[in-house]
Amino acid sequence: MKKILALALAFAALQASAQPYPSTPKKPVSDTYHGVEVQDDYRWLENSADPAVPAWGREQMEITRKVLDSLPQRPALQERFRQLYSTRPPRYYAFQNRGALFALKLQPPKNQAMLVVLKSPEDVASERVLVDPNEIRGGATTAIDWYVASLDGKYVAVSMSEKGSEQGSAYVFEVASGRRLDDAVPRVHGPTAGGSLAWNEEGTGFFYTRYPQGSERVKEDLDFYQQVWFHKLGTGASADSYVIGKDFPRIAEVALSTTRDGKYTLASVANGDGGEYAYYLRDPAGEWTKIADYADKIRRMVLGRDDRIVALSLKDAPRGKVIATTLEAPNFRKPRMVVPQSDETIESIDLSKERLYVDYMVGGPSEVRVFSLDGAPLANMPTEPVSTVSLETVMENGDMLFASTSYTRPISWYRYAWRSGKITKANITPKYDVTLEDAEVSREMCVSKDGTKVPLNIVMKKGTKRDGRNPVLLTGYGGYAVTINPTFSNRVRVWIDHGGVWASANLRGGGEFGEDWHHAGNLTKKQNVFDDMIACSEHLIARGYTSKERLAAVGGSNGGLLMGAILTQRPDLYRAIVSHVGIYDMLRVELTPNGAFNVTEFGTVKDTAQFKALYAYSPYHHVKDGTAYPAILFATGENDGRVDPWHSRKMVARLQTANPNGRPIYLRISMDTGHGQGTALATQIEEDADQFAFLMHELGMK
Repeated sequence: MKKILALALAFAALQASAQPYPSTPKKPVSDTYHGVEVQDDYRWLENSADPAVPAWGREQMEITRKVLDSLPQRPALQERFRQLYSTRPPRYYAFQNRGALFALKLQPPKNQAMLVVLKSPEDVASERVLVDPNEIRGGATTAIDWYVASLDGKYVAVSMSEKGSEQGSAYVFEVASGRRLDDAVPRVHGPTAGGSLAWNEEGTGFFYTRYPQGSERVKEDLDFYQQVWFHKLGTGASADSYVIGKDFPRIAEVALSTTRDGKYTLASVANGDGGEYAYYLRDPAGEWTKIADYADKIRRMVLGRDDRIVALSLKDAPRGKVIATTLEAPNFRKPRMVVPQSDETIESIDLSKERLYVDYMVGGPSEVRVFSLDGAPLANMPTEPVSTVSLETVMENGDMLFASTSYTRPISWYRYAWRSGKITKANITPKYDVTLEDAEVSREMCVSKDGTKVPLNIVMKKGTKRDGRNPVLLTGYGGYAVTINPTFSNRVRVWIDHGGVWASANLRGGGEFGEDWHHAGNLTKKQNVFDDMIACSEHLIARGYTSKERLAAVGGSNGGLLMGAILTQRPDLYRAIVSHVGIYDMLRVELTPNGAFNVTEFGTVKDTAQFKALYAYSPYHHVKDGTAYPAILFATGENDGRVDPWHSRKMVARLQTANPNGRPIYLRISMDTGHGQGTALATQIEEDADQFAFLMHELGMK
């Protein structure tokens, strides 16, 4: 009798533990790749036009909201994030100097950044708002994608988009009055190839990036084939003229810039997202010439003010070198060496009429070195350990405005006076009430599966013991040669205030140690990224920071792919995971518009070796029935044009079916956001409260 009772109780407990997931029917379809048949039970969830798909999403959200809203930590977390975000000082970014200083300014509690103009970074009182999207069409969901001021500072063109879609149109404003002109140019910006603009010398019009319109291309190609067109002020967009781009790749991503006098215009043309660039230069006669091709491995070009082009080249220099040639007769086959490759990685370059500024990375942290235009080293800008220094803009007198931040110190802006070498803090730096000065930062090296040493940055309150009991939140990215730099975050502030430890990994696939580091984690070597993340996780446990039951991970986009890979490859290693706007079906991602741009980074199923690599780690295809997975919160934006929301829908369906009695698998869908760009401040507060409440509940934090 006792045995029967025990079995009954066990069965009741099992039933109680089952999550009340929506019914998700299997509708199997199969594809064959290079002789390998692959079945897909949830292909139907890709079709958002099918009424059953949004209905399924609403059911998922009802369950997710019910759970998240009931978590005891959530109300206090929401109030804390509201207080931190709504009362934080204004932040300036995306500076442009055109006589006056233009910048985007995020000023809480406003939901979106505004475009402002001021006389100088020291004269904050002169600031004037030019464009405030918070006052346009409801405000919370209208965002500025980017802006470009005319060379004389008389006009400014602004790309704006709605609800995180990144589908931007350009509008022109008169700087003196703030009046918006009648000019409106559609489809200058998109989530696939971005967008750009450059004014002509006279300020009577601008070159801009244009996506196909109307019936120029079939529907499937409207997010591809970006070209350069010209718009004349005072005319309708229908009168705009084609300039260049018919021979660009289908997945071209074009960025435009000019010399300060406007006589030369440069078009940088990326071949998708893999880091390959070609360059076209327009001379004063209006002729365009290709001055560098993809094989030249030039990562960045800067047009000088003294008949020179300075470039960051990776050819025979995976950590970067600086070379130069003339504007009048550019020759990158035989350039002049300015700064040779060193042991550190060059992140970016900029120059004035008098100085060359080179931003170096040292595995994540950075520093700026100052050179003469001929490459003679002059100075190193002083920085604190494990910090980030970024070049912002060259002032009219040749001084450099730069920013500096770290894990423990919020961002500050400084002016570097090139004549004296003196550095002074700019007045646009506010007084911060919130810092992390009570925290300590350690930088440790983890050993990956193949013996590669991988940096891990750890932030925790001073005096925290390594007793294996700390809740740790680990994040990483590892892709597109993107560097994960030290930066101050209110999220870290909240996490360590609740007794947690924050960790950030510099994985292969990023750019922390140059192009070799990037190539060691892309295409057929992508598995190295996941091995690095797993090694960092094991390091945190072995070093006594935490245990498997108190380790969580978070990542988004390519970092969401990372989350999908580690949860399917090592589900035993994590207690909880938050994955937002992630890629999970690696066999079908290239069929989406932005997925096609990703082929140069991830590879294609059309290539046998690349298919083999993709299929070997594709998270969606490696979910196994009956496996004990971590608790997982998936988040996606309905308007995401970079990673289609169906990735999250399919991954959630597969995991919920694989182990309905296991730890919870939730899907959070936002109807007013996309990939993250343009997310309203109020929405960000809600998202952070949800994610942290979920993690803290699963890790047993108060």
